[in-house]
Amino acid sequence: MKNLAAIPLALALALFTPSPGTGQLTSTEQRLVEAVEANQPEAIALLETIVNINSGTLNAAGQRAVYDVLAPRFEALGFEVEYVVPAVENRGGHLVARRAGDRGRHLLLIGHLDTVFEEDSPFQRWEMLDDSIARGPGAADMKGGDVVIWSALEAMHAAGTLDGAAITVVMTGDEERPGSPVAEARRALVEAGVEADVALGFEGGTPGLGVIARRSSSSWKLEITATTAHSSGVFSDFVGAGAIYEAARILEDFYSEIRGEENLTFNASTIVGGTEAEWDDVTARGSAFGKTNVVPPVAIVTGDIRTITDEQLERTREKMRQIVARSLPGTSARITFGEGYPSMPPTQANRDLLEVLSGVSVDLGEGPVEAFDPGRRGAADISFVASVIDAGLDGLGPDGRGSHTVDESVDLRSLEAAAKRAAVLMTRLTSN
Repeated sequence: MKNLAAIPLALALALFTPSPGTGQLTSTEQRLVEAVEANQPEAIALLETIVNINSGTLNAAGQRAVYDVLAPRFEALGFEVEYVVPAVENRGGHLVARRAGDRGRHLLLIGHLDTVFEEDSPFQRWEMLDDSIARGPGAADMKGGDVVIWSALEAMHAAGTLDGAAITVVMTGDEERPGSPVAEARRALVEAGVEADVALGFEGGTPGLGVIARRSSSSWKLEITATTAHSSGVFSDFVGAGAIYEAARILEDFYSEIRGEENLTFNASTIVGGTEAEWDDVTARGSAFGKTNVVPPVAIVTGDIRTITDEQLERTREKMRQIVARSLPGTSARITFGEGYPSMPPTQANRDLLEVLSGVSVDLGEGPVEAFDPGRRGAADISFVASVIDAGLDGLGPDGRGSHTVDESVDLRSLEAAAKRAAVLMTRLTSN
């Protein structure tokens, strides 16, 4: 089933919702719940094992090691599993697991193998903080989500609801810092999305909230050159303003003329300038040299843009180009835009899918689920398939804290809750 967004709302809801949330589970769904409860000791042990494997985005061997632990788990559930290595430099591969079926919607489950913590990070090991909270690199983002995927699928296998279901799992190896070109880095994921009907992302979850929209994330780079001379000539007709004043002018105009639109942010993250200035995009490091009595001839600024739709992104880029073109005397500037994550707009089909999840949550006794504010979430891999699937939902992983910091932790109790929701949701979506 494709193009669900074109189906009338009432019919779409009927297709998506086998039954409304009534606070009751079927006997089959009760078996799912019991199966998740039974596999939790194994799930927690699995999470500890893969958290203790360094798989920073630039550690290709680490991603392969995590794959080697997870692949047999999916094979035991009847999946055909392969390690897909994209043709990009300095990156590892992706776990792609497929299980054929002809019942219900074809599901794409999305995770990732990498973390932000490279081999030189001091944060490397699993640690129990108390009976239910564990700290470790990737414990929440998103090895915890990967384990939720396995736990839910294992429960479906045990309860018999995996039979006949068409499900593809893709866990990318470079979600935290995609390789270039991005089209190749995400080719396996997009191809899986084209074949699927519904995408479910298992990034960290927040109780009572589901993610139906993700903002895009892409980069920009501002490069300014200017006439250099002794500082006594600054502002004169034959010298002009200098590169740093031009950088300040452009940034102020960005702030005053573009800022304020809903779901739009554009961060100026780094700046170097002076008589000499260099910036390395690969290492994200720069250097500068200059004296106070010299008008600076060079400045470099980098930043990012986040938008809720591709139209908003292109409109914002055009405004930035227009501002950059208003050069101060004696200066010249150009802005370039890099690849990144596309947006995942909040479609009606996504809202319908959220209602299905909310019904599942009610039936599990956890209360309704509402839409998460996209302005409070970062980008994620599900956005790469947003334009090719019928509906998508993210934030189905466990509850955690401190992602991307040395205080990253996961509430182990939420692994069980997330797996129960996912198992029941996936069973309902693939049942008819």
